Amino acid sequence: MTPESYRDKKDFNHQLLDKVIHARIRFAALAYLLSVPEASFVELRDSIKATDGNLSIHLRKLEAAGYVECMKSFESRKPLTNYRVTDKGRDAFLRHRRHVEMFCDDFSGLQPA
Repeated sequence: MTPESYRDKKDFNHQLLDKVIHARIRFAALAYLLSVPEASFVELRDSIKATDGNLSIHLRKLEAAGYVECMKSFESRKPLTNYRVTDKGRDAFLRHRRHVEMFCDDFSGLQPA
């Protein structure tokens, strides 16, 4: 297959990328949450190096999309907020990852000179 016919066949449609996940903080938060059963807000914040305000806004967007679940409780009278990925979030992340990989699978222009 010639490079021209490959480019014609390959789908570079940016709309394939999940705009909810593609933001840096949301991507990092979702990736982290996929690596653990669940995480507290503080653990998540410290792990992805985000500020409280930025993280809370991005987590709300992930929650509104149904990608994460927020669980609020109290521990020794202290409020505790934990998050975990939903099945919908896991499926969306895997789909997003496949699309990113598809975009990046053949970059002949990146080969060392």
